[in-house]
Amino acid sequence: MDPRIELRHLRYFLAVAEELHFGRAAARLHIAQPALSQQIRQLEDLLGAPLLRRTSRVVELTAAGRAFQPRARDLLGRLSDDLDEARRVARGESGRLDIAFVSSASSTIGGLLRRVSDERPDVLVRLHEGFTSTVVDRIANGVVDLGIVRDADDHPGLSLTTLFEERFTAVLPAGHDLAARRRVHAAQLSAWPLVLFPPSAGAQAFARNMQPFHEAGADPDIAFHASEWNTILHLVAHGLGVTIAPLSAALALPDGAVAVPLSGTDARSRMQIIHRTGDDNPLVGAFAAMARRAAETRD
Repeated sequence: MDPRIELRHLRYFLAVAEELHFGRAAARLHIAQPALSQQIRQLEDLLGAPLLRRTSRVVELTAAGRAFQPRARDLLGRLSDDLDEARRVARGESGRLDIAFVSSASSTIGGLLRRVSDERPDVLVRLHEGFTSTVVDRIANGVVDLGIVRDADDHPGLSLTTLFEERFTAVLPAGHDLAARRRVHAAQLSAWPLVLFPPSAGAQAFARNMQPFHEAGADPDIAFHASEWNTILHLVAHGLGVTIAPLSAALALPDGAVAVPLSGTDARSRMQIIHRTGDDNPLVGAFAAMARRAAETRD
C-alpha cells in the first residue's frame, strides 16, 4: 500500500461507501463535508482511480470502489485486532511465557498453571524442566522468562523470592531395616549408600540436603548421582541406596520406596521464584504475584 495513504483515508472512504451520502458521512465522522470530500479526492489521487461516482442526486461506488471497500474494512479490522492484542499483552492478559522449573516443583507448577488457565486463558505457557543451576543459567541468558527453583544461590541481575520452606524426609527402600521406624536420624542413614543430585546441580541446594548429615557429624558415601528427584527416588526404590528429600519432592513415591520422618534436624529447603531484575514483561510480574498469593494460602 502507498505509504502516503493514512488510516483516516480508509475510515473516511468506508463512511461514505456505507452511507452513500457525503453529508451523512461527514456528520457521522464529526468533520465538515468539504474536508471529507477533499480527503476522498486525495485518496483517489493516491490510488490513481476514482472510487466514487458523484452526481447532483446520488453517490455510487465505482468498480474500483466496490473492490476496495472490503479490503479497506479488512485492513482496519486487522489493525483493531492487533491494537487490542497489544493492549492485552501490555496488561498481561495475552502473550507467551517461558517457565523453567526443577522437578521437585512439579506440584507447585501444576497448581500455578491451573490458575493461569483459569485467570488468563489466552496466555501460552511453555515449560522447560531442569535442575536449579540450569534454570538460573537459562533465565540469566534470556532463554526463559522466569523459573521455580530450590535453594538457589544469589546471582547478579536476578531477583529471588522465597515462596515457602519445607522440612526434609528420609526415603528408603520398602524392605530397608529402618523403613518401619517412626522416625530416623541422619546418623542412622549415613551407614547406607546415598543417592543424590550432584553439587553442580546447585551448590546451596546440595549443601542444604547434606545439612542433616553434617549436623550429625556424618559423612555418607554418595553411591549414585542423578539430576532429577524422580530418578533418585526410583533408584532408592530399587534398593540402590537411601536419600534425604524435601517433603514435596517425595509426594509421589514409586512402588518400593517409603518416606520416614527425619529427626534431629531443623534443616529446611526453600522453594523460590526467580526472574531477571527489572523485567518489564507484565506476564512475569503477574505470574510472580500469582505464585506469591498461592504460597500465602499454602497449608
